[in-house]
Amino acid sequence: MHQYKGKLIIHTGSMFSGKTSSLEKDVKRFNIAGYKTLAFKPVVDTRFKTADIISHDDMSIEAILVENIESIKLHCEANIPDVIAIDEIQFLGGEIKDIIDSINNFLERDITVIVAGLDVDFEGRPFEIVKELMPIADYLTKHHAVCVKCGSDAWISHRKTKDKERVVIGASREYEPLCRSCYLKEKKEEEEIINKNQVTLL
Repeated sequence: MHQYKGKLIIHTGSMFSGKTSSLEKDVKRFNIAGYKTLAFKPVVDTRFKTADIISHDDMSIEAILVENIESIKLHCEANIPDVIAIDEIQFLGGEIKDIIDSINNFLERDITVIVAGLDVDFEGRPFEIVKELMPIADYLTKHHAVCVKCGSDAWISHRKTKDKERVVIGASREYEPLCRSCYLKEKKEEEEIINKNQVTLL
């Protein structure tokens, strides 16, 4: 797998699309090929009790919980890996410029970097770090979940709860994958309900 040496591999898309599963498969392939790998996930991801990276289809790999890019750099200086994997990179702490510069530094040192992350939030706004990383990727895969309304390729992770914060950790109870058409239809219906309630209160 020497062709991936010093390359940036990105898996992105909505929730339930297979991003994390693909990251895990990549890491396992590098392990089988004899490369030293380190996997990380942001400490903000509290969906599971362990530090392992666990996908929605229950695959898992051992990982190190980190708060920011500085923590990843310290672990890499101590362990000198051939391959670094970062799951849910949109939650990684640190300035975007520092994250980009650090990843570029890893690549310049011939370290392969694999990342997985959401491209847009529940309102369709791009996650800045993923948006900045995509143009410099050597390999970029846009994964698609299945829209739960119509069965076509999903575009977004629609939040089913009323929370308005940008980051709300959750899974199928909180989110559902929707295509663009079904998402826009859902948003229109939600706005009509809100407007109706406001008129009633007045």
